[in-house]
Amino acid sequence: MSSRPRVSFRLYLITDRRVVKNGDLISACEAALTVAREAAPPGTVALQLREKDLSARALYELALRLRAICTRAGAPLIVNDRVDVAIAADADGVHLPFDSIGVSMARKLLGPDRLIGVSSHSPPDVAAAAREGADFAVFGPVFDPLSKPATVPACGPSGLNAACGAGAIPVFALGGITPDRTRELFASADPAARPAGVASIGAIFAADSPAIATAAMLSALDASWTRRQ
Repeated sequence: MSSRPRVSFRLYLITDRRVVKNGDLISACEAALTVAREAAPPGTVALQLREKDLSARALYELALRLRAICTRAGAPLIVNDRVDVAIAADADGVHLPFDSIGVSMARKLLGPDRLIGVSSHSPPDVAAAAREGADFAVFGPVFDPLSKPATVPACGPSGLNAACGAGAIPVFALGGITPDRTRELFASADPAARPAGVASIGAIFAADSPAIATAAMLSALDASWTRRQ
């Protein structure tokens, strides 16, 4: 039997082509992942394709282009929600929104070798995802989002600490994540339940330079990891 996939990334980039300054999502992804390839070991950064308004064909075609970029950079490609597109584009996994098909059904379709991430908004969400066999959870919003108006109250570092201790799976902080806040989160984290990393939309894809923004986030994560040792 194949072993379960291992979550090795620390920075989880989530696309939103609507916030990219010049509207060129492909170029933004390539710039960010090129920096990742040069500045960090393979697998340190993962990319989630999250363009929910695209048709299946358009999403598939975009996934194929990003698949090639991710392969060159050594970055896992995760497709939001669409298990069929993930399989067709040979992605490394799927990310399931809270109202999606569920981890057990996704696992039946994907098999044991692809990653399954889930969105979570409370510690019980993380605990449920762990019980159901998810590989990782994205928890938030920790701070008010940078790329869109807040729809629910931010949980803050204390809420993230509770989520990280709720289940035996890696948890990534999402919502208003910047390099300074990344340092803050790791500095204030419970030593027994630290986040596995951070997830970012606006801090990277809405930046004037996604490459520079990615480098800054990786630097913050490296500094935080050094303090963990």
